[in-house]
Amino acid sequence: MDARADKSESTTRDERFARGLDVMSQVDGGLREQVLGSLADISPELGHQVVAWGFGEIYSRPELAPRDRQLVTLGILTALGGCEPQLEVHVNFSLNAGLTPQEIVEALLHSAGYCGFPRALNATMVAKKVFAERGLLPVEPRA
Repeated sequence: MDARADKSESTTRDERFARGLDVMSQVDGGLREQVLGSLADISPELGHQVVAWGFGEIYSRPELAPRDRQLVTLGILTALGGCEPQLEVHVNFSLNAGLTPQEIVEALLHSAGYCGFPRALNATMVAKKVFAERGLLPVEPRA
């Protein structure tokens, strides 16, 4: 058994949640309360698991930098389709993790060849909404 597995198994539920909050705070840009708040009256346990497992166990792994994890997440959410609310959160997280609007647009353009134009278009419209809210439009192509 590797050291990470021992560490994971020896932490308490509260410690995993605290680690997840710490990791999440590095990319959430203040959206944590919105995400957790949206689940508070229906499934606070799901909110706990998103933080403790999603961020405390998965996002905290050192093998990928946060910006790289966000690129993967954008691609997966685009490919799945129907995940526009989560995609909106992760476009914000991606910007907070250091991705530029140009890099996000390029990743979504790249996804068209693998998951189709409708899904890439939907994801791009979500990114456009986030960019507009953050005053990042128009997105200028790199020279």
